[in-house]
Amino acid sequence: MNHNLTWDKEHIWHPYSSLKSPNSTFYIQSANGVNLQLDNGLKLIDGMSSWWAAIHGYNHPVLNQALIEQSKNMSHVMFGGLTHQPAIDLSKKLIELTDPSLDFVFFSDSGSVAVEVALKMALQYWIAQGIHGKNKFISFNRGYHGDTFAAMSVCDPVTGMHQLFSGFLHQNYFAQAPTCFSKDLNKYKTIDLSSVEKLLMNNNDIAAIIIEPIVQGAGGMRIYCPEYLAALNNLAEKYQVLLIFDEIATGFGRTGTLFAYEQANIAPDILCLGKALTGGYLSLAATLCNQKVVDGIHYDNQGVLMHGPTFMANPLACSIANASIDLLLSTPWQEKILKIEHQLKQQLAECIDFQHVSDVRVKGAIAVIELDQNVDTNALCEDFVEQGVWIRPFAKLIYLMPPFIIEPEQLSQLTQAIKFVLTKYY
Repeated sequence: MNHNLTWDKEHIWHPYSSLKSPNSTFYIQSANGVNLQLDNGLKLIDGMSSWWAAIHGYNHPVLNQALIEQSKNMSHVMFGGLTHQPAIDLSKKLIELTDPSLDFVFFSDSGSVAVEVALKMALQYWIAQGIHGKNKFISFNRGYHGDTFAAMSVCDPVTGMHQLFSGFLHQNYFAQAPTCFSKDLNKYKTIDLSSVEKLLMNNNDIAAIIIEPIVQGAGGMRIYCPEYLAALNNLAEKYQVLLIFDEIATGFGRTGTLFAYEQANIAPDILCLGKALTGGYLSLAATLCNQKVVDGIHYDNQGVLMHGPTFMANPLACSIANASIDLLLSTPWQEKILKIEHQLKQQLAECIDFQHVSDVRVKGAIAVIELDQNVDTNALCEDFVEQGVWIRPFAKLIYLMPPFIIEPEQLSQLTQAIKFVLTKYY
């Protein structure tokens, strides 16, 4: 028995877990490529990209070198009153890669905080113009935006895992989840934004709409059509509210385009990025906005955005992010994503015939098996480890978001493991 695991179980809280009845944990000694090395010598193929961040896999020499070189110069310096080249370079990259309207960057230290900053931007946009009553947001059922307090307030109250705090959270509005979701992704259902427009028509206290473009993440792993986003953008313009896109999970190629919103040929007023920004090496996030937002915040000549994380624009994280973006763009990443998507569709299609499977959906390097009942995460994780893969289901979902560097035979091991577990339990 690994004594470190025993100590861990007795003293360390893991995500969404109890210390009284802790979930199983597996001791990782090292990671390389798409493999996680356990202490017992077993290697696991990672199907999660460490919660969707490690798009280049692990221990990548290019990213390692970026970390080493920057550490020789400076690991951290406060961003208040100071600046540095890694942050300037990263800002230029993000502005160049995103829509031409997104010209301004605010760095923070996690995706959840990037959402907090976006919500603050929207509130200050109206406050600076003397309109204090616009202090609520429209979000969506099945949406998820993070675990900090303002972010929790725009997560689905049920699937967002935050029911416990409902009495403490700012009360926002929730529209129906995007309705062009369909089992056959080539045949979308009629787009219905009636619940969104009803909220906009009947409430004059709405500051902004916030949504995850194309793929709703941890709230349900739902995939919907780009046309929905285009129609939503039209509504935001019609009713003169700001539009916030949360691309923490979908940014940097995951859905087949560099950013998911590109598939709708529109752009938000505010854009949140994180996770894959540093290739999974260090926590870093960014909130970008357009000139309209900046001008609004500066309307009263104050123009002070009230946020300032200690590790904002950390030089190590920015240097690795620069290297990660350059690495991504130097590879045929779109071709890789298309191949992953094709293989996932081909190999998981038969799962729809399993007794308790209600849906199978694939978008880019994302695959989701939705069941008609909640899974036993502990039991399934242990079975997946026995199959030599790391897949961590939640709620009714078994899903894959592998590193982009995964080889076809490695991806096949992941899909075969899913079919094995479905056969065993369902």
